[in-house]
Amino acid sequence: MDTKIGAVDACKPASNDVGCLPSNGVSTVHPCIPLNSPESTLGRHLARRLVQVGVSDVFSVPGDFNLTLLDHLIAEPGLNLIGCCNELNAGYAADGYARSRGVGACVVTFTVGGLSVLNAIAGAYSENLPVICIVGGPNSNDYGTNRILHHTIGLPDFSQELRCFQTVTCFQAVINNLDDAHELIDTAISTALKESKPVYISISCNLPAIPHPTFSREPIPFSLSPRVSNQLGLEAAVEAAAEFLNKAVKPVMVGGPKLRAAKACESFVKLADASGYALAVMPSAKGLVPEQHPHFIGTYWGAVSTAFCAEIVESADAYLFAGPIFNDYSSVGYSLLLKKEKAIIVQPDRVVIANGPAFGCVLMKDFLSELAKKLKRNTTAYENYHRIYVPEGHPLKCEPKEALRVNVLFQHIQKMLSADTAVIAETGDSWFNCQKLKLPDGCGYEFQMQYGSIGWSVGATLGYAQAVPVKRVIACIGDGSFQVTAQDVSTMIRSGQKNIIFLINNGGYTIEVEIHDGPYNVIKNWNYTGMVDAIHNGEGKCWTAKVHCEEELIEAIETATGAKKDCLCFIEVIVHKDDTSKELLEWGSRVSAANSRPPNPQ
Repeated sequence: MDTKIGAVDACKPASNDVGCLPSNGVSTVHPCIPLNSPESTLGRHLARRLVQVGVSDVFSVPGDFNLTLLDHLIAEPGLNLIGCCNELNAGYAADGYARSRGVGACVVTFTVGGLSVLNAIAGAYSENLPVICIVGGPNSNDYGTNRILHHTIGLPDFSQELRCFQTVTCFQAVINNLDDAHELIDTAISTALKESKPVYISISCNLPAIPHPTFSREPIPFSLSPRVSNQLGLEAAVEAAAEFLNKAVKPVMVGGPKLRAAKACESFVKLADASGYALAVMPSAKGLVPEQHPHFIGTYWGAVSTAFCAEIVESADAYLFAGPIFNDYSSVGYSLLLKKEKAIIVQPDRVVIANGPAFGCVLMKDFLSELAKKLKRNTTAYENYHRIYVPEGHPLKCEPKEALRVNVLFQHIQKMLSADTAVIAETGDSWFNCQKLKLPDGCGYEFQMQYGSIGWSVGATLGYAQAVPVKRVIACIGDGSFQVTAQDVSTMIRSGQKNIIFLINNGGYTIEVEIHDGPYNVIKNWNYTGMVDAIHNGEGKCWTAKVHCEEELIEAIETATGAKKDCLCFIEVIVHKDDTSKELLEWGSRVSAANSRPPNPQ
């Protein structure tokens, strides 16, 4: 998966000169903008910075504190403003956009908008995504007064929103003075890119249109100083890891979700090429490593791993985990059969070898690249996998007009995948069913495992599709999750997207049923296709279908990929409320056991 940040890697200024010098035809110094020009403003500077780092679409909800700023964003030729139905979805869309482009942005209004988008920003923080969250703030004259403003909680202190964002962003800029606005904006954006985390920028509503000397020239493109490893630490870490792994009989390697933030996907694959080790991914790293790799053995997810993968990983005498996150969900209720003394854990800037030494200031991509040069080739683990592997069977053939089963649905979704598609999997049973999909080379794949916020996929589908218009996004969404964020199907239609949404209607929160059942997991059934038809309202291109059996599903997919290939296609799939994957049944029981552990004795 390509995780380069838009123009950042390419935008290196050809000159280190500063100041406004007259052009002589060869100078690379960016020209001056007249001070009173509408282009020498904070709003225009921010817009151009966003374009420079690779953002061409900004997801927004207007409010009185951000309207002037939105005017300036609209005025930037390289920027497209996408109006969303609510702030939560705008944040989810920026999250989905960042997964493809490497950076995303959203704009909301003060407090009522900021606190609404906060949940999405927290999700982006947990998933290590650089999302630039911009908030239109109060008039600069109101800071330090005793005034009470609308859109606040009724106190003269305006810092509630800032304090909320401090825990879910890596940098916060409150811009209520033009003198330091240029510095704060640039620091915020560069910090988001360097840390691969969201940032918060609040801009007073009266400042975006005011010219200022600091904006009197075209902004020089970012040239972020590359992070480098401590060379001595790198050499020591590689030597220790090579000694550890070269002694092993059947070592394996497992990719984790932080491969993306570390920009180490390519180095990880090259290590697999060089070493010959069996190669697996953690569930939240699916899509980061090509599944066509000759030594790929599937998803390692403890008891719910893809077939024969867990047996190979857990029986290995050494395993290298690159960028893992071990939480209660990814560890299936803390039930992984792994031993610390067998593991090398490689984080974005740190290496820990078994129970022994740890090495800091060592970048993951450098470590993996250098380690590839030191390892002896060892294909034992993959040979063992190949020896025990039995090809998966096919679902039982449906009788004519038999009620559709979920495993049959995903058998047909598998056939739809290509390099021109991407899969978005919603929190729920789609996690497990989509994990079993075999991704063709170039097929995108995203889901939100660490944060697991239901409804995330609607906004993320909007954002991802906007970021990669050449791909057709296939979203698998449960009915319970869809009810949380359904409105922004409207924005997909408005934006001319051609996504295919499979709405899996099983009558409730099935993933929660398998953890702990109760009447609260049953939801009111909607006429989902009728609702999407109402949203469509004859404007834009949208087609809906409701399917109950395999014959209807086949017909719907043929239509969606044929006559209606230029439309947003919404296919409601009616399935039995107890039709779940076996992996969810196993995972749910183990997570339930972890949740219900009694208190430790005092």
